[in-house]
Amino acid sequence: MKKGIIGKKLGMTQIFDEIGNVIPVTLIEAGPCAVTQKKTAEKDGYEALQLAFGDCTEKKLNKPEKGHLAKTGVSPKRHLKEFRLDDCSAINAGDVITVDTFAVGEKVDITGITKGRGFTGSIKRWNHHVLKMTHGTGPVHREVGSMGANSSPSRVFKNKKMAGQYGNEQVTILNLSVVKIDSEKNLIAVKGAVPGSRGGIVFIRDSVKA
Repeated sequence: MKKGIIGKKLGMTQIFDEIGNVIPVTLIEAGPCAVTQKKTAEKDGYEALQLAFGDCTEKKLNKPEKGHLAKTGVSPKRHLKEFRLDDCSAINAGDVITVDTFAVGEKVDITGITKGRGFTGSIKRWNHHVLKMTHGTGPVHREVGSMGANSSPSRVFKNKKMAGQYGNEQVTILNLSVVKIDSEKNLIAVKGAVPGSRGGIVFIRDSVKA
């Protein structure tokens, strides 16, 4: 990884390119992110930068968090995230990372927490088929169906796709194109959808598979 930044998902819209094609985009408020810690191969065994994003009041931080930010003179921030970079030599603690780090046309990977859907049936959670509407299947047609268990093994195997908690998990979308950047408003427009609800925190990094 060469670069990364923390952002907040603002929502989706659409923009037009030079020849009039409609491009669906997700708008993200990316940065500015203060560098609160720098890790080096000599001291920590790997190269990384810890970034802080999102202003908050002091009373929302505990004592260790306040002291950690005060070391580098960074104002109270709500979110911290470490990015393992190939080379951190040009950046030091206290520097600020802005959306200009990225360029239009670049490919990025975006990580976020998906919308939580609560306890969900197997049809919604795993895209299972609905049971037959005839031959005595009812009255419930959205049940799991056969588990495939008989007298041997007399149990249901682990990891069987069944009903349960769906969503509210970390997901990374790969190879999204940067369509537009607004440096004044710290906005980045990315082609396609990004995990999470409006106002959710996302992590943007340069693509690993581009």
